[in-house]
Amino acid sequence: MAALIALLTAFAVVFVVELPDKTMVATLVLTTRYRALPVFVGVVLAFAVQSLIAVAFGSVLTLLPDRLVSLVVGVLFGVGAFLLLREGFSSDSAVDASSSGVASVPFWRAALASFGVLFAAEWGDASQLATAGITARYGTPVAVGVGAWLALVAVAGLAVLVGRKLADRLPTHWIQRVAGVVFAVFSALAFWQAI
Repeated sequence: MAALIALLTAFAVVFVVELPDKTMVATLVLTTRYRALPVFVGVVLAFAVQSLIAVAFGSVLTLLPDRLVSLVVGVLFGVGAFLLLREGFSSDSAVDASSSGVASVPFWRAALASFGVLFAAEWGDASQLATAGITARYGTPVAVGVGAWLALVAVAGLAVLVGRKLADRLPTHWIQRVAGVVFAVFSALAFWQAI
């Protein structure tokens, strides 16, 4: 039961965080430049590697004393809250996803380009911090990793399927602000547990 709760928590938190994130915007832009399938394959593979890294970091945190883990989790969620709120309140949160048409490149090249862009974009991202924090909190790395990865795949799937129209209809700055407040609450709860 704890594994299912961890999986669902990871999915819900990462999904909400990633909807307005640069990851979704990058996937939207890549989809306007390359065919959808290689973009999706590259993005999904990048997310798998990043989820493994985040879970490994979170698993190392579980070896520490509970009080210290709560402090680290509080810091991770606090940093995530800061990043989301900063991006949600920044004046340049809109990204121009204009396109000059889909490029005719080999599958592997488009997939590799997508992998590289998303792999780099996820370092230190709020979802990676959340995945590490949730892993440390629940101590079920496989469930958290699967939940986080499924959320990332779901967001990438939305970005690929809906394309630029989704970016036009979602008030991304509000979603970022809400996710930032949720992260701040998680941070406060973790600090409260540490005390």
